[in-house]
Order: sequence, then C-alpha cells, then structure tokens
Amino acid sequence: MTIQFERLLGASPNPYVLLDRDLVIVWMNDAYLQVTMSRREEIIGRKMFDAFPSEEGTESHDLLAESFARVIDTCEADEIALIRYDIQNEDGGTDVRYWSATHTPICDDGELRFILQHTVDVTELEELRQARDGMSLIRRANAVQEQNRSLQEETKRLNRMFDQAPGFTAVLHGPNHEFAMANDAYRQLVGRQDLVGRRVKDVLPEVIDQGFIDILDNVFATGDAYLGRQEKVLLQREGGTEPELNYLNFIFQPVFDEEGVVRGIIIQGYDVTEEVEAQERQMLLVNELNHRVKNTLAIVQGLAMQSFRKSGADVERSIFEARLKTLAAAHNLLTEANWRAACVEEIVTRSAEATVGEAVERMTIAGRSVRLPPQSAVSLAMIVHELCTNALKYGSLSNDRGTVAIDWSVSTDEETAELCLNWKERGGPPIAEPESVGFGTRLITRGLSDRYGGHVLLDYEGDGLRYELRTQLELA
Repeated sequence: MTIQFERLLGASPNPYVLLDRDLVIVWMNDAYLQVTMSRREEIIGRKMFDAFPSEEGTESHDLLAESFARVIDTCEADEIALIRYDIQNEDGGTDVRYWSATHTPICDDGELRFILQHTVDVTELEELRQARDGMSLIRRANAVQEQNRSLQEETKRLNRMFDQAPGFTAVLHGPNHEFAMANDAYRQLVGRQDLVGRRVKDVLPEVIDQGFIDILDNVFATGDAYLGRQEKVLLQREGGTEPELNYLNFIFQPVFDEEGVVRGIIIQGYDVTEEVEAQERQMLLVNELNHRVKNTLAIVQGLAMQSFRKSGADVERSIFEARLKTLAAAHNLLTEANWRAACVEEIVTRSAEATVGEAVERMTIAGRSVRLPPQSAVSLAMIVHELCTNALKYGSLSNDRGTVAIDWSVSTDEETAELCLNWKERGGPPIAEPESVGFGTRLITRGLSDRYGGHVLLDYEGDGLRYELRTQLELA
C-alpha cells in the first residue's frame, strides 16, 4: 500500500503549514486553517508575514523571523517554546494567541527546499498562568528559550573569536582526518575555502609526499603531539600555478574523549615565513661582513709584516700578528651568533686556546652562562689574550708547574647588571710590577667599555698575577 503523506497530514488534527525558502505559503491542512481562522484561498501563495502580519521589531515578529532564519542558514530544525502571535478574527479585530512552534527543514541534496511548520495553540495554558502548574510550565519554557538564546549567542561569539584568531587553527575529526572546523587564517594559509567535511589528503594532496599525512596518522594512533618548528611546507593554493614554500611553527595536538581515546586532532600554529627569510638575509649580510673584516685584517697583517720586516722587529711583529688572530677569532665567534651576542665561556676558552695552545689544560675556566654584546665580547677576547700572553712569557704558564684559574659571576638588581671576572695565577716564578706600561697593560686596565665604566684591579702578588674586572653592562 502506498502512503499518501499529503492526505495523511491533511487529515491530521495537528496544524501544519508548508513554506518555501522565501517563506511563501504553498500548502496547509484543514487543522491549520481552523486554528488560525483563515481561508485557504486568502493565504496560499502569500508570504507568512503578509498573510499573518506582525510589526517588525516586536518580540512576536523577531522570534518567528529568527527561527526561520536559523532553519534557512543551518538546514536544521528549530523550536519556539512559546511565542505570542495575535490572529485576526472574523470581526476584523485581533485575538491574543500563544503558540508553541516547530520548524522542520525539508532538504534535497543538502539544499533547503521547504520549511514545515507545526504549531500548537497554548493560549489556554497561558490564560491559566495564575495556576501553579501552568505558571511553572511557562516559566520553564521561557527559561529554556532564554537559555537557548544565550547559548546561541555564546556559540556565535566563540565562532567569531575562532575565525579571527591570529594563528591558523583547524580541527580534524576521525582517523581519516576530515576537517570539522577551520578559521580564516588557516583558509588563507592553504588558499582554500571548501574544507569542512573533506579529508586533508583530498583537499591538500601536495602534503602527502611531504610526510604530513603519516605524521597525522601517528598522532592519531599514539596520542603523542607533534611539534614543528620553522618547518618547510609546500602548499598548492587554489588558482596558483606552482606550490609556494612556507615556513611554519605548528603543533598537531590529539583530542581525547572521556575514555581517553583519540577522536581528532587540533592543528594550531603561525606562519613564520617572513621571519625565516629575514634571518636568512641577515645571515648572508653577516657572513659578507665577516668576510670583508677578515680581508681587511689580512691586508693589515700583510702591511704590518712588510713594515716590521724593514725595521727588523720580529718580536713586535709576532705580538701584533697574535693580536690580529685573536681579533679575527672574536669576529668568528660573533658571526656564529649572528652578531647578536657571544657566550663568556666561549670567548674565554677560544681566546685562551688560540694563545697558549696545549697549556690550556693547566687553566680552569668556570662561570655562569652569560652572553655579552658584540663590543664587550671583542674587548674581553683581547683582554684574555693579553693575560695569556703575559702568563706564557713571565707568569705561571712560563714553567711546567703553574696554573691559571678564571672564573666570573653576575650580580643584578632592578636596573643594572654587573659582571665580575677574576684571573688568578699560581705556581709560577716570582713576579714584580713592570717599570713601564705597554699597550697590553693599558688594554687590560681599560676594561670592557668606556660607556658603562667599571673597576679593574691588577695585583702582582708573590705567587702570581691576580686580575679582577668589574663592569656594568647590558646582558644579551
């Protein structure tokens, strides 16, 4: 037996009316005509708000209009627990009526075709609002409706925040990694809008050979997050001719249900392409600068060798060459750090190794991790070189028993930071304060920087030289 649903609904005692997506009335049953006191020929083919007028901006009009709009936007059913909507009577006046309404979408291939409205006249219940049971029911209905409104507004607000988040974010569902959500930043990153409901490998096939589907599979299978830092990702944007290279900082974070089972993955991160490209440009410039500095130092060394050769000052030439080598080593160290800062331990160690060679094994070097700005780093390298040179010639490294201890510390307060570096020789021959002051001594006693000042102590003790440097500086 074939069931004729139009006859079935037409015979139903429950009021039904069918609207198209423009809210034009296309069908209704007799129960609807009876409850609304209307005639079929007067309302069919007319828009709902023309057939049953209500003033725009009133609660009656807005509640009904908003409900219809939600059905049209989402293709999902919507309910109005209680609405006052007055009906024109046969005398030309209006009767106060209260209704409960359900709006059910009728869709074809995901596209809304019609809206079926089922209405229930609850006027008598409203008129008995003084009765406890009726009043309680109405209050509950109003509370539920108000709560639904609040939840809908909160959902809209959260969706707006999600879409406007500065970092790209997407939510994947299930083992096939289907897009459940994606914000504007993510859509702009991948150059696609048609994401929700589709698998990553279908929408972004270029990431398959780059290994990202395998990574997603592993995160889903193990529940272990994956963190990418400045990771190269080629993306084929819609309408583009060639894949574009991007550098991304991101995380694939598993999403667990109440039982601890992975149900999806959150993708969240930032596009750092401009930052990485700027770093690469800076590195090229730093390397070029270092190359030119080395060339300049080589020219200076060549000129010095020619000048010292003519004067026969071989010792002075060797001292000058050693100082140039120390300066070049300091430049190398700063180049490795992109000329931002250099570690005190590396400065001291490299300068000492370049000056004393194997004798560095008789030196103890210790101190906290501290980084110095470039100018201070070069000055410290030159100071250590001069102290090592003097120790080799006259001090504790001039024999096979002496030692050198180098240590440093940093004390800070709210406004300043002070570096304190100590050099102590032991086990060398007796020393005495020199009668004349040369370039090396002046360099040592000058300290790191004229800008921040400081204090230098040079003590020619009987068992070895003691040197103390205190200076305020900007720590990097």
